[in-house]
Amino acid sequence: MSASISGSADILPRDLFANKTVFVTGGGSGINLGIAHSFARLGAAIAICGRSQDKLDNAATALRASGAVVSAIAADVRVPEQLEAAMSASRETIGDIDVLICGAAGNFLSKSESLSPNGFKTIVDIDLVGSFNASRMAFAQLTRTRGSILFITAPMAHMAHAFQAHVGPAKAGVEMLMKNLALEWGPYGIRANSIVPGFIADTEGMRRISAQGGGAAFDDYIPLRRMGHVDEIGHAAAFLSSPLAAYITGTSLWVDGGQALAGSGFFNANSATHLENAKPAQ
Repeated sequence: MSASISGSADILPRDLFANKTVFVTGGGSGINLGIAHSFARLGAAIAICGRSQDKLDNAATALRASGAVVSAIAADVRVPEQLEAAMSASRETIGDIDVLICGAAGNFLSKSESLSPNGFKTIVDIDLVGSFNASRMAFAQLTRTRGSILFITAPMAHMAHAFQAHVGPAKAGVEMLMKNLALEWGPYGIRANSIVPGFIADTEGMRRISAQGGGAAFDDYIPLRRMGHVDEIGHAAAFLSSPLAAYITGTSLWVDGGQALAGSGFFNANSATHLENAKPAQ
């Protein structure tokens, strides 16, 4: 089942984020790059960081083609000094950060008894520690702009999912980090919220954790009977970062077509099949 999705620039004023800077971690691909495009269509200057400069350069070319001014500098969110350098460079080029998108993340399927301590630590370091690092390094700029932070989390933060013993705790930590920052940084005029995406079609995340990468079985599982589109996460990000949401902070916004209402059973069964299919031939 498909649906026609209008771009945010067709709904919101095209200059909604004019003279604003949006910094996106993990912005070289996937949902995070889609979010960057949504803000670019609404007039924002865009800064993206990630570990691969080549990937960032390709993303920056596409963003500039839409008319955005872009800063694209490689930085690993696990390394505060690299983030600080990327944010300082973007400030010099396109100004203080108005909106920080903490999107850098990792994921893979693993049975808990097979999950290595290093594998667990890697996900926590990227998702949770990386989100703190980005927020902390951006704090001074966000204070000057009275800006906002958006964390991209996952349903695993709120309910148990099989083969996600590393992701669930990391994302749950990000959700609580969001709430703590909303509480502590509210007096500085900084808002903090999160977006909880459901199954989003044609993304690397789906290919990593799905036996099918999407399809009719997924549509039947979701109350709205379709997977989400990257643009729909961008729409939610634009709303939460706009004056329309000026009194919203400390909130998790689910953008999942009602997926979570059915629990994690379908994910668990599909992931088990994916793991089985991925086993090397005996």
